[in-house]
Amino acid sequence: MLQQAIVPQWPAPARVCALQTSRHGGTSLSPYDSLNLGTHVGDAAACVAANRQLLQAVLPGKPLWLQQVHGTVVVEAEQGGQPNADASIAREAGVVCAVLTADCLPLLLCDDAGSVVGAVHAGWRGLAAGVIEAAVHAMEVAPTEVMAWLGPAIGPQAFEVGENVRAAFLQHDRAADSAFVPRADKYLADLYLLARQRLEELGIKRIYGGEFCTYTDSGRFYSYRRDGQTGRMASMIWLSDPV
Repeated sequence: MLQQAIVPQWPAPARVCALQTSRHGGTSLSPYDSLNLGTHVGDAAACVAANRQLLQAVLPGKPLWLQQVHGTVVVEAEQGGQPNADASIAREAGVVCAVLTADCLPLLLCDDAGSVVGAVHAGWRGLAAGVIEAAVHAMEVAPTEVMAWLGPAIGPQAFEVGENVRAAFLQHDRAADSAFVPRADKYLADLYLLARQRLEELGIKRIYGGEFCTYTDSGRFYSYRRDGQTGRMASMIWLSDPV
C-alpha cells in the first residue's frame, strides 16, 4: 500500500473501490517530494513516470488522467486518451477515474447499485459553474441513489478569496453566503460547505469526508496556495468485477 494513502470511509457498495494518495511514498525531490503525480508542475518527467508506476501497482488499470481546465466537462473514462475535462465517470470494471489536486476539492461519487462511479475536480471556478451537477447528471441515476466523498482540499480557515468568488456563488444561490466569512476586505471560503450545498440541492444527502486541510497539513498533503511550486495528489475510484 502507498505510504499514508487514504481509503475513503463511506458505505459504498462492495464493488466500489477508492483511493486517495498523499504526498508520501514516491521518488520526486523537493519541492515535489515525494509522490507527485502531476506531469505539468515542473517535476522531472522520469520521477513522475516512476511515481505513476508505483501507483499503477495497486490499481486494476491505468487511470484516465484528465487535462483539467477548471470547467464542467464530464467524460466517460472508458474512452481513454487525455481529454480536456474536470470529471469522469465509469461503468466498466477496472476502469479508473482520477483527478489531480493540491488545494482544489476532489469528489468521488458512486451509486447504491455499484453500477457507476465518478471523480470530480472542483476548484472554485468549476464548483461555481456546476461541475458537480454535470457529473451527477452524467451518471444517469437518481441523485437519491448517489453518495459522495469529499477528499483533501484547502480548509475554511485558509482559503482566502475576493468578492468576485463570493459573488459567483451567490449568483447561483443566496444560501452560499453562509460559506463566506469576512476578513478585512476579503473572505474565508468553505469549499466543503459549498460542495455540500450543491450536492444537497441535487438531492444527495449522504456526503462523507471533508475533514481535511491541504494548506495546514504540510506533512501529508501538497498545497499550491501554501507552496506555489509543488506536486499533485490523485483521488481515484473504480469498479471491481461483479461478485
